[in-house]
Amino acid sequence: MRAYSIDLREKIIKLSEEGKISQRKLAKQFDVALSFIEKLIKQYRETGSVEPKKRTVQTPTKLNHEQLKVLEKLAEENNDATLEELSQMLHEHTGVLISRVTVDRMLKKLNITFKKNITSNRKRERKTAATAV
Repeated sequence: MRAYSIDLREKIIKLSEEGKISQRKLAKQFDVALSFIEKLIKQYRETGSVEPKKRTVQTPTKLNHEQLKVLEKLAEENNDATLEELSQMLHEHTGVLISRVTVDRMLKKLNITFKKNITSNRKRERKTAATAV
């Protein structure tokens, strides 16, 4: 989700400083959350800036390097397993329990996909059928 524009933020602060409108009405007028109005006003009072805060520290991944390797190995060995099943297998091997959504995100990070290629499966079936005859 993108941050609200500086223009919008400045309009909110201007109306807030005039003191003629409550924070709730500001939120309703600009179709934003009341908590956004409260945080913006607090930020402006403390720093004098209405610019969106910059993220300085990236949230670390749920799995460390070794745990990612285990997940990769499990995914390759059990390529027909569901995300939930992979989550349970990872929990059994590492003791770390993550959600199926996180398993999906970690697999994407590892460039592992479970999408089946129908045309290559058909070609493989034709080859095995031709060699069996």
